[in-house]
Amino acid sequence: MLLNLFEVSAGDSGCVSRDVISDEAWAVIGPLFPTAKSTGRPPLDRRTVVEATAWRFRTGAPWRDVPERFGNWNTIYKNFNRWCELGVWAKVLEKTQAFAQQSGDLDWVASIDSTIVRVHQHG
Repeated sequence: MLLNLFEVSAGDSGCVSRDVISDEAWAVIGPLFPTAKSTGRPPLDRRTVVEATAWRFRTGAPWRDVPERFGNWNTIYKNFNRWCELGVWAKVLEKTQAFAQQSGDLDWVASIDSTIVRVHQHG
C-alpha cells in the first residue's frame, strides 16, 4: 500500500489544503524528527514544521512567505536547516522508500529524464 503523505482537506476557511501530512505518514516519519531542547520559548510542533516545510517546497515560495498559520518562518527555517545537518531528511527518504519497497509500490526501474534549454536574453 502506497504511503499517502498528504491529506486533502478543507480548512477552517473552507479552502482546500494540500499541506496537511496524513496521520498514516506521520506515524511512519514523525519519530525520525528529534524533539527540540526545552530552553527558551516553547518549540513549534514538529509536525507543523514539517508541514510548513512541505508547503514551502511545494509552492517554491521564499521562507519569509510561509503562512503565519504554521508559525514563525525563521523558526521553521532554522528547524529545517538543523534537521538537514542532522541527516533527518535523508532518513525520511530512506524510510519512505523502504515503506514503498516493502508494499511493492516502488519501481527501481524508473528513469528520470531532464532537458536543459539555454535561453538567450535579447535586449
